[in-house]
Amino acid sequence: MLISGAKSAAISSLKFPFHLSGHQLYAVDAWILSGMRGSIIYSSGTGKTEIAFECARRAAAAMNALNKKEVRAGSPFLPSTSSFQSQSFEIVFLVPRIVLINQNLTRLVNYGVSREKIGVYFGEQKEINKEITISTYQSVIRVPSLIRKSKMVVFDEVHLVSDSAKVLRNIFDVVVEDNTKALLGLTATINEKISKYNTIVTVLPPVKKYLLKEAVEDGRLTRPVVIPIKVKLTEEERKLYDIFSTKIKNISDRFKRYDANSMTLLLKKGGFASGMAKAWFSNVRKRKALLACADNKISAVVDLILRKHSNQRIMVFSETLESINKLKSNLKSEHVSSTVIESRINSLDRQKILSGWGKDFYVLLSVHTLEIGYDVPEVGVEIILATTSNINQVIQRIGRIVRKYEGKKRALIYVVYVCETKDDVILKIVRRAVEMDERTPVTNREPQDLRIKRAYDILELNSYEPTIIQDSNYNQKLFHVRSGKEKDKFYEVNTELKTCSCPDFEFKALRCKHIMAAEITKS
Repeated sequence: MLISGAKSAAISSLKFPFHLSGHQLYAVDAWILSGMRGSIIYSSGTGKTEIAFECARRAAAAMNALNKKEVRAGSPFLPSTSSFQSQSFEIVFLVPRIVLINQNLTRLVNYGVSREKIGVYFGEQKEINKEITISTYQSVIRVPSLIRKSKMVVFDEVHLVSDSAKVLRNIFDVVVEDNTKALLGLTATINEKISKYNTIVTVLPPVKKYLLKEAVEDGRLTRPVVIPIKVKLTEEERKLYDIFSTKIKNISDRFKRYDANSMTLLLKKGGFASGMAKAWFSNVRKRKALLACADNKISAVVDLILRKHSNQRIMVFSETLESINKLKSNLKSEHVSSTVIESRINSLDRQKILSGWGKDFYVLLSVHTLEIGYDVPEVGVEIILATTSNINQVIQRIGRIVRKYEGKKRALIYVVYVCETKDDVILKIVRRAVEMDERTPVTNREPQDLRIKRAYDILELNSYEPTIIQDSNYNQKLFHVRSGKEKDKFYEVNTELKTCSCPDFEFKALRCKHIMAAEITKS
């Protein structure tokens, strides 16, 4: 019997018309055991959405158990019983695109959650005061109150909220205000070694990984077969390509800046340097457009479709709308119908296009619109024209066609690239994305004995140089412990309150090595 006044959470009515697979349950358990905070890194097509729903249901069940006094006191991730009385379990699902709002809404309703309990928040459609809210990142940053009042936040495609996306990244500033809030990140891939993901890895550290190669070997996904198609630039295109490349190289050599980030900093200097940076970006764009629209590349795609896949649904990804339109025109001249789907098309028209795919036309052309979240398991042919070094983007594209479907034995991925150019990198990246395999499960909490060992390492270092400094003004309560990575940075430790200013404490609520080291020093 519930405590008087407590409500049954809307998500508790969730009921799948199937059993979750072992790897999905493993992911849910890993997240629960990690304090209900962390990211699940699962390949596209392995059921991340259902994992998220089950995590939410389990989190709500934990709250219900706490109300029944079945959970031990002092849980690190749930507030006291009294704060839950007469409260529902409010959840915010954040997605990168509006079309994914509709997909998640439909799934929740199909899985038994009442439509009346679900609100959507974007554009003109703003349903508030609902127990479950589905919104886009762009919409929710304007209403942080939605985040603050929630008991759980789910970050779909969490890699998009990296430190380079400065506006979206501000969402983390809101979620970490309450260390009792359940937090779940979902993504198909994230490289923990890249600095722009530092905040994500700190707030939502990976708790379970199940990547493409492992899912294929387990029979969860269709085996992708990468087929390279190499073409060359025409003589005129080669001359232009060399001109653009030479200008890019000369500017880079002059200022010793060889990437977009460093060139962006040069833009801010103004004057001659800024002008050169603008010229650098201009030539990069021209070279990219040239490769995307290369005559032999477009012709190779048309020939491939006519010879091998004229009556099959095909998904084509390119890097520019100009190249997609050029391909559409060339296909039309060969009496092949195709349709372009891009971001400016509203969700209703987009759905009409997808419903006509395989009936009114077979070739679907896209720049980025179909990369994230579209479920088209019956499609088994993909053509990649795009030149990109972004492996996340490539993995998303591959993920669109590797989902299992009756009678589907393999997924064909044609990579059409211009040899002896910047295009060469795309084949390596596609193959790397297919071959990625990280089987080692990870957890977001270091074992206690490892943190103790690191605390003693700090004490050992302190015997050689000042690493732990006691603040005499605070009666042996406040210590400053130097960071192991940044020698000029110190974390503030209060041994009475058992708090620390380091990320492990602020974002994970861990009794960190700095607190342990300060406590040992004090004793």
